[in-house]
Amino acid sequence: MTAPTPPSTGRNLGQLRPRTRHVVYGDLSPADIAAEMPPMIRVDQAHVAMLAARGLVPPGAAGALLRCMADLTAAGYAPLLTRPAPRGLFLMYEGYLIEHLGPDVGGVLHTGRSRNDLKATITSLALRDWVLDVGEQAVRLEGVLLNRARAHRAVVMPVYTHFQAAMPVTYGHYLLGVALAVGRELDALFAAAEGLRTCPLGAGAVAGTDLPIDPAHTARLLGFSAAAPHALDAVASRDVPLRLLGAAAGLAVVLSRLATDLQLWSTQEFGFVGFPDRLVGGSSAMPQKRNAFLLEHVKAKPGQAIGAWAAAAATMATTPFTNSIEVGTEAVASVWHGLRAVEQSVLLSQVLVSGARPDEARTRSRAEAGFTTATSVANRLVRAGVPFRTAHHRVGDAVRRAVDAGSTDLAAYGPPGWLDGTGLTGLDLADLVAEHAHGGGPGDFTGPHATATLAWKAHRQWLCDRRGTARAAEAELAAEVHRLTMEAP
Repeated sequence: MTAPTPPSTGRNLGQLRPRTRHVVYGDLSPADIAAEMPPMIRVDQAHVAMLAARGLVPPGAAGALLRCMADLTAAGYAPLLTRPAPRGLFLMYEGYLIEHLGPDVGGVLHTGRSRNDLKATITSLALRDWVLDVGEQAVRLEGVLLNRARAHRAVVMPVYTHFQAAMPVTYGHYLLGVALAVGRELDALFAAAEGLRTCPLGAGAVAGTDLPIDPAHTARLLGFSAAAPHALDAVASRDVPLRLLGAAAGLAVVLSRLATDLQLWSTQEFGFVGFPDRLVGGSSAMPQKRNAFLLEHVKAKPGQAIGAWAAAAATMATTPFTNSIEVGTEAVASVWHGLRAVEQSVLLSQVLVSGARPDEARTRSRAEAGFTTATSVANRLVRAGVPFRTAHHRVGDAVRRAVDAGSTDLAAYGPPGWLDGTGLTGLDLADLVAEHAHGGGPGDFTGPHATATLAWKAHRQWLCDRRGTARAAEAELAAEVHRLTMEAP
């Protein structure tokens, strides 16, 4: 074996001192290495396979490189754990390959590329995995909302505007509305993910390369649809991570609004919904408490996601349009913080929506006590030929008189016989809710639910298609790696 490579680039002979190196690169723990090496080796495998196919690296050298990568992976990257990393993980790992295989073999890995396009590619792969994993959980949440909406479509409750009881709806109608909003946020997230279809690998440091590489080959092996068409754009831009975070933050905002309602409705004052003991917490000082504290986490997550977007965008702003640490490292670090917050919001919302149980008697009584049928009464008068503004005034006057008398019987507090012929006598509150079948009201549940279910199925199919493409690429890459590793050393 050759002697260890000195900490030199040829041009620069020195290296960072330990404290500065800690600030820039951190201390690589075994967990860090275990997390960062698999995607790096995956990209390296595709790159080596392409170099061999183009005749830029002999098949024997390619096979030796790939076997060494396989041995490293099988060993859990143990040979790297005690090595110094004065210039980061990649150069430390490349140094190991050179020491282990010699410069004529280990030294050819970086042919036709740079850390710039390598890093951009690894970021794209990680973002794609995030979209598939978290997207799957978000689509599962969408399904939970639709399931609970159907189960509670008949649970009458008041809907509120300006924190005042407004009109009668159902708990299922409310959840269906949230499901539709979540579906649109998923549309936005998946649309943003379309930017992950192109592969930055091949862009090199900033201007491509004069070596006859085949970026389309590596793009295919890594599951991308195409190679990036412009080298400078490929390494300079991180607009796709920003767009993904923006769409994800929109999803977290919707879930925070759901959590706000559920927290209010779970108070003793409302008593509309309850949660099982596994989803609430107690107090260290107050024995009677049942705090739905998980909802507060969901409410807080958009702040982290939006703050992360602002931090990333501010870090990118006014940087030169080229490869830069501010954009590729510092800004992307903020993006990941925000994406993790959204992931947590989705996972918490799943269990909260599935665990929440409405109190039908309580919600119905509050709908009745809150005069939520007032608009329906006015509309019945309209059907009898009364102008709406006149009907509105009459009903409002009756509500005022009933409130003063401590009653909810509107018929007794208007002019004599003023509701005769309206058909309201003996009509159940649920019947009035069912009449709201126009304009997307709760009486028209089946149609919107079917539409939302189709969207849910389309989201599932999108994920299935993308996972299928990724699996096919993994199989093709594995086949090329196997063939090259079988070459004679």
